[in-house]
Formats: sequence, structure tokens, C-alpha cells
Amino acid sequence: MTIVPLPQFEADVKAMLEEEDRAAYAALKAPKSLVVRFGALKYVGEFPYAGDIKPGCGSKIVVRTFRGTEIGEMLTSTCPNAGCSKSVSRQEMLRYIENSGGRDYPFYTEGRALRVATKEDLDAQAAIEQSRHELRLRARAIAERLRLAAKIVDVEPILGGESVTVFYLSEERVELRDLARELGHAFRVRVDLKHVGARDEARITADYEKCGQYCCCKNFLKVLKPVSMKSAKVQKATLDPLKISGRCGRLMCCLRYEDSTYEELRKRLPRKKTRVGTPEGDGLVLDGQILTQLVLVELDALGPDGKIQQVAVPVENLTPPTSTAPPSRPMPPGMMPGGPGGPSARPGPRGGPPRPASPRPPGQPRMPGHPDPRRTPSSPGSRPPQASTPAPNRDAEIDELLGAMEDDLGDSTPREGSPGVEGDRPDGPGGPRRKRRRRRRGGGGPRPQDGGGPSPPPA
Repeated sequence: MTIVPLPQFEADVKAMLEEEDRAAYAALKAPKSLVVRFGALKYVGEFPYAGDIKPGCGSKIVVRTFRGTEIGEMLTSTCPNAGCSKSVSRQEMLRYIENSGGRDYPFYTEGRALRVATKEDLDAQAAIEQSRHELRLRARAIAERLRLAAKIVDVEPILGGESVTVFYLSEERVELRDLARELGHAFRVRVDLKHVGARDEARITADYEKCGQYCCCKNFLKVLKPVSMKSAKVQKATLDPLKISGRCGRLMCCLRYEDSTYEELRKRLPRKKTRVGTPEGDGLVLDGQILTQLVLVELDALGPDGKIQQVAVPVENLTPPTSTAPPSRPMPPGMMPGGPGGPSARPGPRGGPPRPASPRPPGQPRMPGHPDPRRTPSSPGSRPPQASTPAPNRDAEIDELLGAMEDDLGDSTPREGSPGVEGDRPDGPGGPRRKRRRRRRGGGGPRPQDGGGPSPPPA
């Protein structure tokens, strides 16, 4: 059976609810001050209000600020209205400002809330918003004509028409007196030039972020503190700039929100290369995940197939190790000393068979002056071994070696009239190359390591 409400009953209920709303609204007192958000940079201010109309949260308010008369949005009231659950006290508002940045929070008190915006005020503000694009193009054309190294981000006129704020972005210091004069002549109003950074540019022009939410800097974030790369390394598995950068090209501001949580969770993880105990035995920590609180452990005991085991263990299941020293594992046969692939075998030339081990005992270097056992005197290019001399007669030993080389190669001193005196090759493509004579060392003053005595004459 269908129940059809009676028209007279519905009318009586509607009239009763309207009467209750009127009574509740009449019981409310008009707020003495309003917290209003205004401007393209979303400034926040608390201004006194003397009107009789009781505005609600979200109402458009005409306010007089340090820039002139403009329209703002009411955030809340600071009077204890019992009928509004969103009203806050002045102490709560000041506590919120202190926690949100303190003195760096853009909060203004010099101004006044004039009235609740009327239909005429809203229509005039809509026409001003439509003209901002044309004003921005004109300002950019003037900046390009003056060849200034500055980018015009936006132009913001206000409802009263007292001034126009021009936001510009520049990486270096530029002279803007000519730009201010040209813009004043073009707009016929006082022009305020305001320098902004990359984050403020995103606050003015951006809308939504890759997370699907409105940009934090444009919605509620007022104090744009720097974000360190350390936070990105801790929180992100990748350091791809496209994934950790926001609309401004800098590191995302939301990296600071969870930084303290990540730091607290990271302190619970054991450090790498430390020994821990697991339900499957002791092992060595290889890595860990902060959010999942899992630790990758390499167990001391080998698996049934003789391979190394690696398990992921939750942090709460870790215990102190029973043994602080790792167990000794047998070296694989391919890595045994003296065996194939061992440290004593050296690869042969061009991928050939490995060379035999050196007959020299390991750890004993070949001393200078001693013959190499791998070279015989009859091998080509061999030289009779030279007797080792003490350190003070080292120059004499070098001169003897140079003299022996000259005896083997012959006298290569160029004679007068012979070609190549200046070190050039003789004419003709088949002429022999002249061998240069090495300059002998020594012959100078006394050397401190030789006891201060003069160097022996060359042999």
C-alpha cells in the first residue's frame, strides 16, 4: 500500500521548520570581528565588523585592507555564537596561527569589514576577474618591449580600483622603475610590483596536484618552508624528479607532513650489516622497509640445497642474536687457493690458458739489482745484472747504467755538418732516425741525502 503524504501536513511541517530557523537566527548575535581570506595569495586577516547582518562561513565580505577595498571570503567568526559549530574563539585562532608559522604567517589586522557583499558587488568582481587576462597580456607586452629579465605571472585589480598588483618572477635583480612607470600610464592607476618565487607562482596559477587534491599552497598552506632532499630520500623509493616535484618544479611540500613519522619508524629498524636473531636463526641485516617495517636478513645457516637463505622478518619478531660472531663457511671449490680461478692463477694473454704461478715466494718482492729468475742472460734483450750499491752511491750506479746503454747503442752525438743537428730527421723518406741522447742526471750541487758531498763524475 502506497502512503501519500497530505499536502496540508507538508505545508505545516515546512512552516514550523522555517519558524524554528528564524527564531534560532534571531537569537544569534552579530559577530564583532570576522576572519577573512582575500587576495590572490590568499592573505588572512581579522577585521572588526559593525553590521547588523549575521554572515555565515563562506559568505562574501567587502573589506578595506592595506591595498584598498576588495572582496574577501569569510572563514569564521571569533565571537562565541552558539548556533554555529564552526565558530572559534580568539584564543583558538591565535593558537592555530602560532602552530602554522608564527610571525611568518601572513596575518593582518589593519583593516575593516565593511558589509556583506551585495549582488552589485559580486557582479563588479566578476567583471574584474574577466579583465585580468587582458591586463596580464598588456603587462607582458610592456615587459618584453623593455627587454626585462622578468616574467609577469599575474595582474590583480581590486574592487575599489585604488591599485593594481603585478606579480613578477625573476631569478636575478632587475631595475623595474621603467616598468612601473609604463604600467602606470597603461592602467591609469597606482601599480604595485611584487616579486614572487617559484612556489608563490604555483600558488597563484596552479589548481590541482597529481594526487587529485587542490594544491596545498593554494588551499591552506601559508608558510612555504624549504623541503630538504633528505626527506625525499627517506620517503621515496625513487628519486625521479617527475615524481617528487610539484607544480612549482621544487620538491613537494607534502614531504614535510610525514617526515616526523618516517623518522620515528626508521629508528625502529636495525642498521645494516648488524647481526640479529630471527625465528629461523641468526643472520645479517641486508636492508629494511620503513612503512612495512620489514627487515631483509641473510641467515647464517645454508638452505637444504646448500645456498644462502634470505628472509623478510617483521621488526617485532627480531631478537638479540645468540652468537655475536658469524659462522665460518667453507670456501667454494672454484675459489680455493692454487685451484682453478684461485688467487695464484693469472689469466693468459688473449683468453689463453692461465699462466703458471710465480716461483717467487708469496709476499717477497724482487729486490732491485737481483736477476729475475724468469729471464736468462741468453734471452734477447737481457742485460747483465748490476751490483746493488748503497744509497749514497746511487748516482754512480745510474751513470754506469747510462754508460752501458751508450756503449751498446754507439755514440749518437751529432757531428758538425751532419743532418738533424737540431733534432730533425734527415731529408728523404728513408733516412735513419737520429737517436736522442739522454741527459745525464747529477752533476749539480751537493745532495742532502748523499751527505752533502759532490756527485761523482759521469763514467
